[in-house]
Amino acid sequence: MSVRAHTYVQLSFAGALLSLAVAAPPASAGQGHAVPLRVATYNIHAGTGSDGVFDLDRQAAALRALDADVIGLQEVDVHWGARSGNLDVAGELARRLGMRVSFAPIYSLDPVEAGGPRREYGVAVLSRFPIRSETNHEITRLSTQDQNPVPAPAPGFGEVTLKVRGVPVQVFVTHLDYRADPAVRVAQVADTRRIMARERAALPGARQVLLGDFNAEPSAPELGPLWKELDDAGTGTGPTYPAAAPVKRIDYVTVGDGVRVEGAGVPAEATASDHRPVVADVSLVRKGPVRD
Repeated sequence: MSVRAHTYVQLSFAGALLSLAVAAPPASAGQGHAVPLRVATYNIHAGTGSDGVFDLDRQAAALRALDADVIGLQEVDVHWGARSGNLDVAGELARRLGMRVSFAPIYSLDPVEAGGPRREYGVAVLSRFPIRSETNHEITRLSTQDQNPVPAPAPGFGEVTLKVRGVPVQVFVTHLDYRADPAVRVAQVADTRRIMARERAALPGARQVLLGDFNAEPSAPELGPLWKELDDAGTGTGPTYPAAAPVKRIDYVTVGDGVRVEGAGVPAEATASDHRPVVADVSLVRKGPVRD
């Protein structure tokens, strides 16, 4: 991808254009050169649009229009069932976009018929860069598959490690609890911070990006602790849910130390999912974990 400094980036979604004003990173002693990266997040609703129609071609087109290097996906089916044609949605989208994929299941159930693939549902990362490592972390969850669930550790907090023009990047993708009671989200945020701190210590100098559907707006008290280590790239952008006429901003691109946000937006994609995507242009500072 070319450097987008001093340009306006046009994103096309079903004929609508989103312009991102991108500022040039300032020259600063000790910061080193910045590496551009475009990241996005999208709750794809298992490929079903706001019109209730499953259409993977439409979903792939919406993702392609983002022109992102790295995309975090939520509500991803892998042979889950009839609602998504029993397809490996993560693998299909990666194939159609020519990207690498890492899938982190939240649920992995026995097949309906013996010998069939496991029925899985979770989150995924699509990347133009080789995936050097991948981990499916556990965070607190309240299962939707149990009749009487209790909060307990469960998988589905995905992490991949990339190297972007020599800069190591840890990309995390998550889907926080949807219930009105924030108690589970409070626990999930604590788990998220603990895991990201541990992973940061394990790979000194790595930049961190957290993508996801947080199911809460930026001012929600349960999200407050996240903003101690992360910057919300979408500050000042529009709402993301529901896609047809969004009123809430619950989908996020967030970045840690050494990652500078150059521009972000919410494309006017109203049909491919029940959420709208978020896309951000960022730059990775090569030297030192500098926070602007």
